[in-house]
Amino acid sequence: MAADGGGKETNEIKTQFSTREGVYKLLPNSEYSRPNRVPFNSQGSNPVKVSFVNVNDQSGNGERICFNVGRELYFYIYKGVRKAADLSKPIDKRIYKGTLPTCHDSNPLSATADSVSLLVGFSAGQVQLIDPIKKETSKLFNEDRLIDKSPVSCLKWVPGSENLFLVAHASGCMYLYNVEHTCGTTPPHYQLLKQGENYAVHTSKSKTARNPLLRWTVGEGAVNEFAFSPDGKFLACACQDGFLRVFCFDAAELHGTMKSYFGGLLCVCWSPDGRYVVTGGEDDLVTVWSFADCRVIARGRGHKSWVSVVAFDHCITSVQDGQAPAEFSGSDEDFQEQLQSNGSRERADSAQSRLSKRNSTDGRPVSVTYRFGSVGQDTQLCLWDLTEEILFPLSRTRTLTNAMNASGSCGDAAALGTNGNNSVSSSGPSNSLSPPLPRSNSLPHSSPTGGSSPNNHKPTSIMDSALIATGVSKFATLALHEVRKERHPDKDHKRNHSMSYVGNKSSDKLSQLIGTRAAKADVAKTLGTALCPRMEEIPLLEALVCKKIAHERLTVLIFLDDCLVTACQEGFVCTWARPGKVGLLTSQNCTNSPSGTVV
Repeated sequence: MAADGGGKETNEIKTQFSTREGVYKLLPNSEYSRPNRVPFNSQGSNPVKVSFVNVNDQSGNGERICFNVGRELYFYIYKGVRKAADLSKPIDKRIYKGTLPTCHDSNPLSATADSVSLLVGFSAGQVQLIDPIKKETSKLFNEDRLIDKSPVSCLKWVPGSENLFLVAHASGCMYLYNVEHTCGTTPPHYQLLKQGENYAVHTSKSKTARNPLLRWTVGEGAVNEFAFSPDGKFLACACQDGFLRVFCFDAAELHGTMKSYFGGLLCVCWSPDGRYVVTGGEDDLVTVWSFADCRVIARGRGHKSWVSVVAFDHCITSVQDGQAPAEFSGSDEDFQEQLQSNGSRERADSAQSRLSKRNSTDGRPVSVTYRFGSVGQDTQLCLWDLTEEILFPLSRTRTLTNAMNASGSCGDAAALGTNGNNSVSSSGPSNSLSPPLPRSNSLPHSSPTGGSSPNNHKPTSIMDSALIATGVSKFATLALHEVRKERHPDKDHKRNHSMSYVGNKSSDKLSQLIGTRAAKADVAKTLGTALCPRMEEIPLLEALVCKKIAHERLTVLIFLDDCLVTACQEGFVCTWARPGKVGLLTSQNCTNSPSGTVV
């Protein structure tokens, strides 16, 4: 339990909170936990994690919930705001000896009412593939810990694949697996496939296909969490060395980086449209990073301890479709080119990419609002709104200047500036605008030499390189996505340092060289740069909601269509009904809850 502190409301646990859309209410009957509902003694244990999968059940109860508490792993039908949780009837329950489950993820492509492919990572480094519905254990990867002995920190199925999954370890390495391949009985040997700024990608040096297919060595220290972009083409990694690194996953090329204010980064997530990445960590801040501009655009301060989870709310996030907003600069040709090559791609294939369509009532051409939340070790839930005032702070002044230069008419300029800042600036700072429309000094076509434009060639896929390096034809089936064109001409110098293939040289020495060459970035050197702007150099967000909702540190925050889900280290998974959804829960007596433990 949290220690008593000074102040009248320090230990008051909130059961509801208000936002501009209404009141969110905690549903006690929808709480999931161990069947005996006894708080878990969380001292020294791994964080409680929750994952969901929809099995497309015709009965309407398609959601399945999985959560780990200590040595135990539970799999239930999730009834959400509709019905009370029945903890006496788990679909599957497992108790592990000698190792603890640390994270898990279900494959949404292959999930049915009769079968679910669930990956479980463990504190000793193993990865288990199970089917909780059939109560089967299919395979165990890294069983003898020959690949990596450190705990699994994060694992996810590769979007769009039923066979490939990515696993991150506390060692700082990530491994790409194929469920159809074995791991081998000897430690794998690697050869360098691609090398970049403080990262390297190796492929297994084997004549036959075996796991892992690829090994990523990223930064210094653990990879605490990674997240695929909504379209599955990019990978964002939150690392213990304090760096956010965003990669083009197929080509294994670094797209951009960001440094925390101090300490490690613990969590990361993408906006539903893939334009922004939010991180949280040991600096007690949430940081918003623009994918297209590769820069920090805002920070949020509200937590009193480490931020453990960040997540976007796809239901509140709203982007009104329509013509290009008048406050953006650039010609129609610039806009079309940016649409084709920028981060504003269509992401209709992803469930997370569905933005709620809300018509603007104030007559403005486009209204943009992103809602995201965060939970931390301070037991607090914070909600944040990222609005167009933060996203486009100086866009109107640039348009005003462009209009005056083009027509010489103050009337047209005044018409363009009626929505916001009317001050005139002859040149906006280079870090003032984010997608979908480009900044005037960062257009792909603005490079004076067309020969160096990244659009003139495509990066080599690491899957194709792996085929050459190993000589195994089966690698040809590992192409995840069609390689997309590079965007930024200023990234050419990084690509020129990449090595597509290195022969039979000592990969261990090269790995050490990569790790020591780009030594730990000194905070004094990065603070005040584009990697880590000072606090006064970027907007500071204020939390819409900042409420204490648990006694122990919070470890889960997931936004669903009719509720949001949180979990704390005591092992309680809580459901918060969205405004207007609380009436859906059928009243049931809490006395029906079981008191015994399911074996």
